[in-house]
Amino acid sequence: MDKQTAQQGFSSRSMWLIPFACLLAGGALIGISTNLAKYAGEIGLTALAFLFWSIVGASIILLIVAFIRRDLPPLNRRSFEYYFVTALVSVAGSNLLLFSAIPHVGAGFVALIVSLPPLLTYLAALILRMEKFHILRALGVAAALIGAGVLAVHKLSAPDTSLFWILIALCGPVLLAIGNIYRTLRWPKDASPNALAPGMLVAAALLLLIFSILPNESVAVPPVEWLPIGVMIIQSCVFAGQFLLLFLLQKTGGPVLLSLLGAVGAVVGVPVAIFLQGEAPPEGLFIGASLIAVGVGLVTWGGVRMTTKQSINVKTPEDKQ
Repeated sequence: MDKQTAQQGFSSRSMWLIPFACLLAGGALIGISTNLAKYAGEIGLTALAFLFWSIVGASIILLIVAFIRRDLPPLNRRSFEYYFVTALVSVAGSNLLLFSAIPHVGAGFVALIVSLPPLLTYLAALILRMEKFHILRALGVAAALIGAGVLAVHKLSAPDTSLFWILIALCGPVLLAIGNIYRTLRWPKDASPNALAPGMLVAAALLLLIFSILPNESVAVPPVEWLPIGVMIIQSCVFAGQFLLLFLLQKTGGPVLLSLLGAVGAVVGVPVAIFLQGEAPPEGLFIGASLIAVGVGLVTWGGVRMTTKQSINVKTPEDKQ
């Protein structure tokens, strides 16, 4: 029995390697994405045009992958609802707010506030009984939130900061937290991450195209200029990987671990903004980034402990005899 218990414990830990790898890789892509959005603005692309064409490119990439794998997006009433709601809160709405705010508050700040959804996600998951309270995970979420809060407070105290654009940027994490919960609650039955991700991106592209009809909004890009096109192609690849990993993490790690994607994105995105984009380092960076890293570790380890405990408590047929 001891050997079998040990094997169950090892299997439980191995199961957490997949969501942990998705967390690190997906968070890194988020950090890269925010910096690409800032660079896109510097070369003349509007936030709407950059986001729309990047999502179109990512949709094509993931649809090709789904076709090769023979795992195309399901087409029914339930899946259409899922695509458009997740597209609105997790892609089109949240990213449009964040990308629009980047020229005014900086890529580093946006990368940091994307780490804020864990508290809202965790509280909602507890209230909806999607998540059982676990002290390590609660401490991890609190640590990540405090770390992001330290950096956000320093940003607010800067004399040249626009309060309006800070509030606009802060709406992004709220939508992301809503998306984390919704995707878990309304995940279509028997649908795979490979099938749902392209469906969501196609819906997001349609929503952004509708939004472009409004006055002073357009998805037009400078004609025959290779640099903007190249940046959008890179962002398309980043989005394709980011949202595919998001769905894989949603399925294997749950909404709270998923919400820490932003925390990892902050750890990656801020150094890129400083060293490659020339932004000034945010005050309190060391303390904030350290707390975020501790938070990711605690939430992940807490999940391992929970899974291991559940596996040990499950009795085998031999035990019941």
